[in-house]
Amino acid sequence: MTEYNNRPGALENFVRLAPHRFIMKWSNYFDIYEELFGDQRMKDNVCFLEIGVARGGSLQMWRNYFGPLATIVGVDIEPNCLQFAEDRTHIRIGDQSDKIFLADVAKEFGPFDIILDDGGHQMSQQIQSFEALYHHVKPTGVYMVEDTHTSYWPSFGGGARREGTFIEYMKNKIDEVNGFHSIVADPDLMTDFTRSTFSIAFYDSIVAMRKRPRPQPDFLQIGEAQQDPT
Repeated sequence: MTEYNNRPGALENFVRLAPHRFIMKWSNYFDIYEELFGDQRMKDNVCFLEIGVARGGSLQMWRNYFGPLATIVGVDIEPNCLQFAEDRTHIRIGDQSDKIFLADVAKEFGPFDIILDDGGHQMSQQIQSFEALYHHVKPTGVYMVEDTHTSYWPSFGGGARREGTFIEYMKNKIDEVNGFHSIVADPDLMTDFTRSTFSIAFYDSIVAMRKRPRPQPDFLQIGEAQQDPT
């Protein structure tokens, strides 16, 4: 399978061309993965957590992408997923809404370079997993939630601009990213999320946060002042 690892578009090539277990992915995801995970791939001993194991194919994809030294952790509620455990690929069984379970996983394997939520896609699951795990991402890591189109599907607790969806929850996080500038209007918007999050990116069906320690920015006024002609 490693022959697919170094080609341009390695992830999509693996899915389309390599032998592997069953995988379900939207085709637009692969460019997003490459954009956000490419720099992490160059590290030694990447630690990657995926919520949602399903039939095990994506764990093979990530193993191929990040290489034999990566630690791959899969979380799923279905005990039959244990069959997909391999060398340096670990499976833990539990509910992604159970913050105690997630804390135990983070204690055992974290901190993580990347966390990918491809779990149950219910609003409460996505929000509770994020709140439990975001601070277990390394200071320069990535937290990604995919299949966020369920924020618009009533069967998953979603609806366009409906309060309580993951998309609406993350829209509010935009204010926290700008928290350094909100001190006068609302001091509560400057949070640990403000200080640790470099960006939030919204894509079709994906929301991703890139972490980076952020001091309060300086406002620079540098250079020779223009002379008043009068």
